[in-house]
Amino acid sequence: MVSVLRLPVTSVASSAVGSSNPGLRSASSRTVASPASFVPFRVPLGAPLPVSRSPSRSHRAADRQSVRSMATDAAATLPAKSGEILPGEPLPEGYEKMDPYSLIPARRCGVLVHPTSLPGPHGIGDFGPGAFKFLDWLESTGCTIWQVLPLVPPGRKSGEDGSPYAGQDANCGNTLLLSLDLLVQDGLLEPSDLPPTRPVQRVDYKQVIRDKDPAVAKAARALVRSKGKLKEDFDAFRQAPTISAWLEEAALFSAIDGEQGVEFWWLWPKELRDREPQAIAAAKERHREYIDEFAAQQFLFQRQWQALHRHANSKGIRIMGDMPIYVGGHSADVWANPEQFMLDPETRKPTLVSGVPPDAFSATGQLWGSPLYNWPAMAKDGYSWWAKRMRRAFDLYDEFRIDHFRGLAGYWSIPADSETAMNGTWTMGPRKAFFEAIQKAVDKPIDIVAEDLGVITVDVVDLRREIGAPGMAVLQFAFGSDAKNPHLPHNHEQNQVVYPGTHDNDTVVGWWEGIPEWEKNNVRVLLGLTPEQEKEIQWAIIRAAVSSVARTTVIALQDVMGLDNSARMNVPAVQAGQWGWRAGEEGLFAGLGEEASRLRAMLGAFNRGAPVVAVEDEAGGVEEGPGGEEGEGVVVGLKGDAATVVVGE
Repeated sequence: MVSVLRLPVTSVASSAVGSSNPGLRSASSRTVASPASFVPFRVPLGAPLPVSRSPSRSHRAADRQSVRSMATDAAATLPAKSGEILPGEPLPEGYEKMDPYSLIPARRCGVLVHPTSLPGPHGIGDFGPGAFKFLDWLESTGCTIWQVLPLVPPGRKSGEDGSPYAGQDANCGNTLLLSLDLLVQDGLLEPSDLPPTRPVQRVDYKQVIRDKDPAVAKAARALVRSKGKLKEDFDAFRQAPTISAWLEEAALFSAIDGEQGVEFWWLWPKELRDREPQAIAAAKERHREYIDEFAAQQFLFQRQWQALHRHANSKGIRIMGDMPIYVGGHSADVWANPEQFMLDPETRKPTLVSGVPPDAFSATGQLWGSPLYNWPAMAKDGYSWWAKRMRRAFDLYDEFRIDHFRGLAGYWSIPADSETAMNGTWTMGPRKAFFEAIQKAVDKPIDIVAEDLGVITVDVVDLRREIGAPGMAVLQFAFGSDAKNPHLPHNHEQNQVVYPGTHDNDTVVGWWEGIPEWEKNNVRVLLGLTPEQEKEIQWAIIRAAVSSVARTTVIALQDVMGLDNSARMNVPAVQAGQWGWRAGEEGLFAGLGEEASRLRAMLGAFNRGAPVVAVEDEAGGVEEGPGGEEGEGVVVGLKGDAATVVVGE
């Protein structure tokens, strides 16, 4: 298979690379290769990409092209045909009502918070009442997106303390998120089965596992042995083709993994490692009870998550998920599909693994260690493994982000025996053919966000635009260089998602406290900050994100709450002690009414959310706004960043 590629004669930039992938990870600003002087050439899929002989530093971002009005495009491309209205003839009745702006996609805003951070009684957020109350609060802000991190079970052998980017399975759900109280309501547990209630603090994953695993397992056993509607629903879930395609293999892998007790599946006995039919049949029989209970746990995850998902959708809120591009080597995905990954055919050990080259954050690069995909083999069967994964993602989410999107254009390929990421090679990815095959297999629009942070070459930008996927901009990356920085508001584009900061960044307050004075001066000048606004820097940065031309803005909950560095979710390239932030106790969101009102006013002012009727004027009185639908109106003014919302009667 051959693809056409355009790359600059000059080298891609060697500065900051960032991603949210398994293993050591680093957030950074996007760096784009110089678009000057391109030459076309042909590179086979999976083959190394050429290296420039004269490396140069990236000096400007790729051209940022805004999404044009659908109406304008249509008008510009209509050919003159016989029988159409000609110049000088009357236009049709109602012509003046043909508003091109009505065809522009709605602007929107969301909040980023992982379920583990929400209130919950057993040491971790869950799918219980605390999550439903969060959605009720989110609706009150006018936001229409809830962004979550991957919902996969965190790998328990990786030493990454619950990282959702180091999961053991690409399709299973994290059963630590199950609400035990809801399982009591289902009749699968007794109140006496519940572990002690623990005060909200940082998540202690080892303690949570000790507390919740036995209760979840007991509920699953009760479900397997039960009769009635719930059991019928479980049986239907298990037999559904989109579920059985991954569930049975995941359950069997987990059973054998527990039995063998070694670090990697390629160290299992040969007959199990190589999936010899007789050995697999015997393992299924030997572990039948475990496999049934594993499937029951996944059904309970699906049931509770989809109830929460439906509640979100009923309030006009879409859930944006997250898909790491790579999967862990010690996983059911790789064991059950060895031909789809770069493995040694004899030993089944990975031969090529993932990572990124040396950058401003690491002199030796980042060695993630996940086995790379065998893209030519995947192309031959129409990317069937990916199609299953995409179907599962669309079952869980309304839309989702693909982490390290640039790996689908060109990726850093590292020999598996390397101790660092320095000895890798840029290698050709599947590109547009991948998305065409997936869309055909899934038979629906591929509604994704492309995480395009790090070293971004022109082919990555071209791929994202070809498939119509929005990219990302992060305001914390915007003020440390010059006016060409693509994260600066004046360089944003409409088809983009803008964040004050992501899960890999510090909170805005923590970031502000940590940056040098010259960078703070850049923020002051470019955003026109007043001394009063600096006192609430998080709202100044939120306002910059909300006022962006980008269609979508997503704000971390920590920033809405105005929290400092202690509330940071993750520090890239640090394995232990991450992913533990908790938002607060039950009743938290009842105390965030002022923040909700303030955000709602801001969204209304910048055409991102439900409109509001009025705000306080300078004298403290209420200035009425023009009415809309009953009980609605529009914002007519904002007093700085501290508008008080008065909702219409």
